[in-house]
Amino acid sequence: MLLHLVEAALLTTAAQSSQVENEAKAKPTDEQDHEEAVFTLEASIQAAIILTIAVIIIILNTLIITSFSHFRGSANVLNIYILSLSVADLLCGILVVPLSVYPALVREWVYGDFMCRLVGYTETIVWIVSAYTLMWIGVDRYIAIRKPLRYDTVQTKTRCQCWMAFTWISSAMMCSPPLLADFNRPTFDDSSYICTLNWEHMIAYSATLMILVLGPSLITLIYTYTYVFVIVRRLKHGDLSHDKEYVTALTEALANPNHTLAIVLILTFWLLWIPFLAIKTYEHISGHKLVVPHLHFVVVWLGFSHSAWKAFILVTYSPQFRVMLRLLCITLCFRQRTAHDIELMTMGMED
Repeated sequence: MLLHLVEAALLTTAAQSSQVENEAKAKPTDEQDHEEAVFTLEASIQAAIILTIAVIIIILNTLIITSFSHFRGSANVLNIYILSLSVADLLCGILVVPLSVYPALVREWVYGDFMCRLVGYTETIVWIVSAYTLMWIGVDRYIAIRKPLRYDTVQTKTRCQCWMAFTWISSAMMCSPPLLADFNRPTFDDSSYICTLNWEHMIAYSATLMILVLGPSLITLIYTYTYVFVIVRRLKHGDLSHDKEYVTALTEALANPNHTLAIVLILTFWLLWIPFLAIKTYEHISGHKLVVPHLHFVVVWLGFSHSAWKAFILVTYSPQFRVMLRLLCITLCFRQRTAHDIELMTMGMED
């Protein structure tokens, strides 16, 4: 009997020591697995995509702002709107997109609640400003067709600058309640790796804000471009009952490349954001989140990529921007040479 008790004690001790050894071996393995999970190939690719989008947005929008600011004499009303779009996109490229690179690697938000709230607030303002600015671009093109003889007196630079200032101020004020509410904690989307303001606790306010943003923007764009297409069709069929001066001014206005530029900018923005808006609307109505690998990541960053497409659209459809860009490149390339020539001239005068 005593022999059996000793044998049982030895077996229990061996089992406990084996369990301790297994836990000791499992601990570094778990830590190693965690490190490998953090820096997987998938996470690295997603982080690289976000970083690439951020770099492209910053470089291209800085180039656009520099081009329009450097040549003030060639500015027009449409350029004011494009400059506002570029400033909004640059803020997005600096304050929103880069802060998602590291969270995409580690799969969590590491910058604290305040930065998460600030990122959500900034991205909401940028999106609303972009939507409203594109609406004003549509109104500008409508006035150019509706009143071609009075366009320069109706669409003045001062008036358009006031509209842009009103757009930025009103957008900042409309988004402030979720930012200031203590109960409204920001949320980190672990599928797209971006922070957003939590609108679920303010359903009435969120619905009102959506109506105030999407309603005027989409209704105005549909109305203005429906009118433009109708006028173009009537002009082609000779159905306009206006005097010759109006028809001539209308023909010249329609020949302006700004019309094509404006509609491409508007279509690009909405086509890139419609998938995200459609999925969010479906999830809100159905009450469950779509579980499709990488779906949310693709639609979110497809929408943010609109900030980079604007430069390519300007190069393709705006002859004025191509000239401004060429002059800017010449100025930057020959600045050092010009300074050297001035120094030589100064030395010659002193001799």
